[in-house]
Amino acid sequence: MGIIIAGIVIILLVWWAISCQRRLAVIDENINNAMAQIGVQLSSRFDALTALLDLTKGYAAHESHTLIETIKSRRSVITATSTPDDVMKQEGVISEALGRISMVAERYPELKANENYAKCMNAVDSYEKMVRTSRLIYNDSVTKLNRELRMFPTSLVGGIFGFRQRDYLEAVEEKADMPTMR
Repeated sequence: MGIIIAGIVIILLVWWAISCQRRLAVIDENINNAMAQIGVQLSSRFDALTALLDLTKGYAAHESHTLIETIKSRRSVITATSTPDDVMKQEGVISEALGRISMVAERYPELKANENYAKCMNAVDSYEKMVRTSRLIYNDSVTKLNRELRMFPTSLVGGIFGFRQRDYLEAVEEKADMPTMR
């Protein structure tokens, strides 16, 4: 009789450990997916920025060329395994480029009035909104994972299966100071 009870207890513990591992895996995968979505949206934002830079070529050729080269050299791909620091660096590159494009547009009102310029700026803004939404989803998923990993006894299962707490994506302070692009 004792062997049966011990067997049932072992089966329940194994079932519980598997259940915890599966829950942690789902949350971890949600985090990876959110980071990958951020990467896709940042890439689309870079594409929209490149289109904006192409429009500025006719107005400030030297500045446009320099900025395009800077962006190409500092641009990196954000993937599911990227860190919040990687995202922050890419957002910094985008913020810098937008600031410089804005300065060119201020000097050339006809560029600002260009219909294609307005469309590109709308695309940049649209991708920024998508990035913000994905950042919220990422941070929410990180909260869930970190909370699970801090709770005993789930923390034991998490440690055994190699789950670790993740860092949050912090707010980009420079964005509050960015000039209006319209």
